[in-house]
Amino acid sequence: MKIVRVQYTAKPEFVAKNKENISRVMENLREINNPGIKYGTYLSPDEKTFMHFAQFENDEAEQVLINLPVFKKFQEELKASGPEMPPKTDHMTMVASSFDLF
Repeated sequence: MKIVRVQYTAKPEFVAKNKENISRVMENLREINNPGIKYGTYLSPDEKTFMHFAQFENDEAEQVLINLPVFKKFQEELKASGPEMPPKTDHMTMVASSFDLF
């Protein structure tokens, strides 16, 4: 299993577009319905700091997300927007869970 957390702060004028891009990624993931991908995005109370939390059953499942054209577009537009705080990626290790992920 792979667990990835990414956090960044968008410029206020980019927040709506970022939410739209994230929604497109999630719609695409729902269409694909890959059982090896669990992915959610959260917004902090400041309404501009995003946290993406992805859990992948294996490397192949992670590659499905990374190679989606809509995900690549999301990443490109985020980078081009010049975030206040650039994305910081953390690779996590699960200690325990109250439910089976995969």
